[in-house]
Amino acid sequence: MQKELRQRFNANFSEAKYKAYMSQLNNLHPGALDFRNAETPIFIPKGFTKKMLDACEEIIDVIVDPRFKSLTERAIPADINIANEKDYSDFIAFDFGICENGEGELEPQLIEMQGFPTLFAFQAFHTAITCSYAEVPDNYSAYLNGYTEESYLRLLKDIIVGDLDPANVILLEIYPDQQKTRIDFYCTEDVLGIKTVCLTKLIGEGDQLFYEADDKKILVKRIYNRLIFDDLYQQENLGEIIDVNHPWDVEWVPHPNWFYRISKFTLPLIRSAYVPATFYLDEIKEIPADLHNYVLKPLFSFAGMGVVIDVTQADIDNVKDPQNWILQRKVKYADVIETPDEPAKAEIRLFYFWKEGWARPKAVHNLSRLSKGKMIGTRYNKDKTWVGGTVAFFEQ
Repeated sequence: MQKELRQRFNANFSEAKYKAYMSQLNNLHPGALDFRNAETPIFIPKGFTKKMLDACEEIIDVIVDPRFKSLTERAIPADINIANEKDYSDFIAFDFGICENGEGELEPQLIEMQGFPTLFAFQAFHTAITCSYAEVPDNYSAYLNGYTEESYLRLLKDIIVGDLDPANVILLEIYPDQQKTRIDFYCTEDVLGIKTVCLTKLIGEGDQLFYEADDKKILVKRIYNRLIFDDLYQQENLGEIIDVNHPWDVEWVPHPNWFYRISKFTLPLIRSAYVPATFYLDEIKEIPADLHNYVLKPLFSFAGMGVVIDVTQADIDNVKDPQNWILQRKVKYADVIETPDEPAKAEIRLFYFWKEGWARPKAVHNLSRLSKGKMIGTRYNKDKTWVGGTVAFFEQ
């Protein structure tokens, strides 16, 4: 996007430098980096960054509206009834595609958002290593609103651990050592001093939760939640596990309800030049004649599962539960990142943190992804290079 920086990076690129870079990333926790890391970061000009941040503030206006919780109550599945919901989501992520509008200009378009964590700890290490590898100029930073690696990690710790003993705070996941994002769990342990605990290892006694470490039973007071309930319910042979719907005496960061409230479900509530027109399928009075310009998405899925890109009337007719689907106008990803072969498309995920006492969340950091397929994601980019996870550096 910044032509001179792109040309300089590409001219200086070599497979040997990339191999050394990947060696540094892998050495964070050998064997744990289980997703592809792209050869290049993204360099973002000030104007484009402002458009993304302005769009986020428009969306946040909707989220902080007193009516938001009542408007999103239907988003929470009937079989999920987790106690102690907060009035806000500690973490929000906004995914913007770098797109091309009708005039051929680059602009951000919101693809998805989630009231859920992402690779927060890993991305701090990743950014530092990438900054050195790419020789990023001093007037570019991956952090936002004046945050630095030090203040960002301090804020992360304040939100997740706060004034508790780290021993009483856990990162919760199902089979964490099998997850593709497990490197972030291990980096989180490094940064916060907390343990990663599998749901199958939690012990319930009365209204309290415990885990075992060093032959001791340790009380859980706060859960840094990385457990996606949709994923949990697809697991087989879990054996006997705690009833997550029991009113446990524990605080969730973020609370699982916000995974559903701030999600694809929220998109039809937003009106912004940088949010594609989106409609609940069951509320559409007349199906658009130009269906080929829309994407059909299930509300309650993740990682792009179930998305129909080339929509037909037959696809609409085959939906048995239209209240659980949205129809979203397509965006045109720009072939914006010059690479040695075909250009790559890009998405930028902005991290927003919401500390107790703040009226609104703040933008703090990002991760980005490059793709040469129809969609962003591993399954659409097999056997391709200059694709995968990366980080954006914003002009200051």
